[in-house]
Amino acid sequence: MVGPNFQAPPAPEVSGYTAEPRLTPAMATDIAGGAPQNFVEALDVGGQWWREFNSPQINAFVEEAVRNHPDVRAAQYALRAARETALQTRGALVPQVSGDVSVTREQVTAASGGTTGKPLLYNLYEASVNVTYTLDVFGGLRRQVESAEAKAQYQRFEMEATYLALTANVVTSAISDGSLREQIAATQAIVTAETDQLRRVERQFDVGAVSRADVLAQQATLAQTQATLPPLQKQLAQGRNQLMAYLGRLPSEDRGESVSLKSLRLPRKLPVSLPSQLVRQRPDIRLAEATMHQAAATVGVNTANLLPQFTLSPSLGTDALTVGQLFTPNGLAWTLAANVVQTLMDGAQNYRTKEASVATFEQDYALYQSTVITAFQNVADSLRAVQYDAATLRAQALAEQSALESLKMAQEQFKFGAVGYAIVITAQQTYQNAVIARIQAQAMRYNDTVALFQSLGGGWWNRVDETSDALPRNGGYLQGPDGPALSATRTGYVPAIPPSDSDMERLP
Repeated sequence: MVGPNFQAPPAPEVSGYTAEPRLTPAMATDIAGGAPQNFVEALDVGGQWWREFNSPQINAFVEEAVRNHPDVRAAQYALRAARETALQTRGALVPQVSGDVSVTREQVTAASGGTTGKPLLYNLYEASVNVTYTLDVFGGLRRQVESAEAKAQYQRFEMEATYLALTANVVTSAISDGSLREQIAATQAIVTAETDQLRRVERQFDVGAVSRADVLAQQATLAQTQATLPPLQKQLAQGRNQLMAYLGRLPSEDRGESVSLKSLRLPRKLPVSLPSQLVRQRPDIRLAEATMHQAAATVGVNTANLLPQFTLSPSLGTDALTVGQLFTPNGLAWTLAANVVQTLMDGAQNYRTKEASVATFEQDYALYQSTVITAFQNVADSLRAVQYDAATLRAQALAEQSALESLKMAQEQFKFGAVGYAIVITAQQTYQNAVIARIQAQAMRYNDTVALFQSLGGGWWNRVDETSDALPRNGGYLQGPDGPALSATRTGYVPAIPPSDSDMERLP
């Protein structure tokens, strides 16, 4: 077979994702979402990683999204189409056989034969079998099959990428929904407290204990707090619409299910895949690899097009004037033809096509390398986020506690005339900001964990995402690029990660 024999590129020769040889655990805070988290190298990612949050509602959301979202079904059908195309392409490797049976009633005049007399009337029965077989001398057809199967592999990981993005978006949206609900509830509680404070200040103003300026300052503070509610409510409403879209529902079909941040559990052990495994786990890397594989096979196809094409065309038939004589030796006729075609001059079109495919392969290889770099960056970013956002939550929890104590102290001091009312106003605003920041920091810790699971590939190798929508009708057989053949039956298969990959044979 002409052209390069594709082999997956090796993983980067690094032992970790960060400069430190050992990752520092995420620190703990004694509130919801503040559990300590340790990084465990080589720990496998579960196929249903979202269950680590111990939330029946999140589990229900994900199951509904996978079951109902049109993008999942579209990806399944795209995979089936690619597999059917691969099987169809493979059919070119076997002889193409056609049969023909015909009956003709014909009258021939004597004049057409150069004589005189009555016309000749007869029936002619014909049966023939024609065979066309393209000899794949240089492997061009086999490279076409390889390209089609690489395309099927691309669609398979396109489906996995769709599945991973959908599940991660559902979990993140559910967490954000819970965070916004808590922010709204906290803001409403602060509005209630500030309203009560306004009534007290107004009573004090009525008896001459405070100035009109103090009343106006409290009114302004209350109005500012109330003004923060509509943006939060808008975010919640739009976030609900997005969540409904992920679930495959229309906005009007919202049944009000939600997740409370306090009910979630942070996984104590976080997986950190080995760098050598990440390139086999990330769907986007496998997509880029399949694209490169398809480009390499196309180089082989275009190289074979520069060489002679060999075709065999045997034919066997029989003619008779009656059905009974149709298959007698006297009626048999056969031909055996061989054909060789070589383009002699085409303005270098075939050669330039081959050279363009070589450049396309090199482009895809560069894009593959870029995808790998981005994937490693994603993992490193997620690891850093888990570490530093844990520290942020601890600081925000302390800030909220201090702000509350400061507010209580300012209110007590104001009662005895030790401070002006401006100090109370400042303490109220500081406490409000601290509460909202703490809730946001809680949600961020959960979202960081989601991002880490997503950046590590989402554990697709530990589950079967395919349905009958993704598999060829009436079974089939596809040879996968990972080595073992993949049986494309109606029951599906469990994909496995190959143990290792050798260096890729670069093109000349």
